[in-house]
Parts: sequence; structure tokens; C-alpha cells
Amino acid sequence: MDNLGVLFLSELVGTALLVLLGTGVVANVALVRNKGFNGGFLMVNIGWGLAVFAGVVVSYASGAHLNPAVTLGLVANGAEEFGNAAMGTTVAVSFVSVLTYLGAQMLGAFLGAVVTWLAYKQHFDAEPEAANKLGVFSTGPAIRSYGWNLVTEIVGTFVLVFVVIGFGRNGDTSGLAALGALPVALLVIGIGASLGGPTGYAINPARDLGPRIAHAILPIKGKGSSDWGYSWVPVLGPIIGGVLAGLAAIPLLPVLG
Repeated sequence: MDNLGVLFLSELVGTALLVLLGTGVVANVALVRNKGFNGGFLMVNIGWGLAVFAGVVVSYASGAHLNPAVTLGLVANGAEEFGNAAMGTTVAVSFVSVLTYLGAQMLGAFLGAVVTWLAYKQHFDAEPEAANKLGVFSTGPAIRSYGWNLVTEIVGTFVLVFVVIGFGRNGDTSGLAALGALPVALLVIGIGASLGGPTGYAINPARDLGPRIAHAILPIKGKGSSDWGYSWVPVLGPIIGGVLAGLAAIPLLPVLG
């Protein structure tokens, strides 16, 4: 398999694992008759952080972007190659390689959400509230105000991508793997604990859109609407935040050290 195929598989598997464990912790907390029911938002934060940890561990070959906002933020920052030089799996940044990463992330997120549904099938059937079922798959605002919800997603994703680039600017890898699995897990937990309340902190277009599509397609009992009216916010916000972080890192990080 050539490098582009390896990178596609790496991003797909890593993103699928991230979304499986991330949506899984939400299902555990939100759906009735689970042992983790009502475990609280901090449990969700920790679960998502550890989900990212697992995704990064299995995706070092691709640099573990696992997130279109990271991929596009690195492009905006001037990245010339994707992958892992130490593993010999690099490819030049191009329209094709960017599409390869984005496609793998979207497909991986969709598949991870499908497996979560399979794992919690009986609990989805037992859950009376359609909103709780959708909340497993995708984010939603605590106070619906599209403009301010967009700002929240931009800010949270800016922090993620700016720190990722800050850690990795002198390393051999690009993406979340530049931090190492544990630091990026702690970063995601911190973003969730500090900035996650208003929107549920998607900070990743694939993490929200892929599972939302799964919610729309799967035969989930009493699932209700997939809330497509809000769906653009957790896609556009993280993309803007990631690109702004990539651009801001160019003048700022050399000065900051």
C-alpha cells in the first residue's frame, strides 16, 4: 500500500476509534438504564479526552489529525507534507492529500457512531427522549444563538489547533501526534471543562457531521429530528477556528518561543 493509502487507513481507524469512545461515553451518561447514567459533564470531558488518546495512539502514521480543523489549520500554517517522517509515511500537501484526510475522517466518524449505536442498541430503544438520542451522536447548544454558538466553536478549536502547532512546530510529525497521546488528551479535557458548556464543544467537523449523518440514516427507535438547522455551526466554527489558529501561529509562535 502506498503512503496515501496508509494515511487514509490511519486517519479512518483513528477517527473511528475516537468517535466510538467519545459518543460511547455520552451514551453511557445520557441514555437510561446505563451504569454510567447521569455521570455528569466532567465524565463526558474525561471520556472524550481518553477517546482522543486512543485515536492518536493508533494513528501515528498519518500524524493523527483526526479532525478536518487540524488538517486545514496545518495547511493554513504552511505545512508542506502530511504524515510521519520518522515512519517514512509522508506525502506532499496537495488538493488530493487534503481530500484524502478529510474523507477518511468523515468516514471514520460515521463508522464509529454506527458501532456506538450497535453497542448501546437496547438503551437507545429504552430511552424515551429523542433529544438524548441525538445528543449521543452530535452536539447541540445549551442556549441556541447561532452567532454566539459559532463564536464558542471558533474559540475552542483555535485553542486546540494553536496548541497542537505550538507543540509540534519543531517535531517530525504534524497533527495531534505532535503532542503525544497523553498531552493531547489532557488538552481536550481542558477545552471541554473550560469552554465546552455552551455548545458541547464539537471542535471537529467530522466528529459532529459524520455521527449526525449516522443518526439520520440508522433505524433508531423514536429518534426524532437530526437538527440539520444547527448542523452548520459545528462544521463551520471549527474550520474557521482551525484556519485562524494556523495563520496566527505563523507570526506569534516564533516570538513566543
